[in-house]
Amino acid sequence: MIIYFYKVEKPYGCFSNFSPHDIFLCGQNWLTVEHYYQAQKFVGSADRRLVAAIRGVPTPQEAAKLGRDPNHRVRDDWEAVKVPIMREAILTKFLTHPDIQAILVGTGDRVIVEDSPTDYYWGGGCDGTGQNHLGKILMSVRSEICQRRAG
Repeated sequence: MIIYFYKVEKPYGCFSNFSPHDIFLCGQNWLTVEHYYQAQKFVGSADRRLVAAIRGVPTPQEAAKLGRDPNHRVRDDWEAVKVPIMREAILTKFLTHPDIQAILVGTGDRVIVEDSPTDYYWGGGCDGTGQNHLGKILMSVRSEICQRRAG
């Protein structure tokens, strides 16, 4: 059985980047994975001031809005680094919070899909044909955590 997740308040909502689980990366605390991910778009870019601005907003929705604004210039290497950046943030989140780590590990070997109706890159899209990179990262992180536990 496939595990679908999307909204924070729904089952498996802790898999969402908007879930209220802080992380510590790059020497700083971030309220959510979404805050960290959106801010990383601007590291070293002409709009580098947005890193601190995004880190400082109170909600992941606001972080996403700032990070997705097409008027801002993302770093030149963004397409090449966005998946590794996301994976590092998600791994950190699940290593930091044992309660949600147990939920992730408890999914066993089931397929995990971000059930976003609009995102065909990170999620499955409205028709399930999306690339589901977020689900793939979660399954990879689950595997890594299980390997670490084994030994």
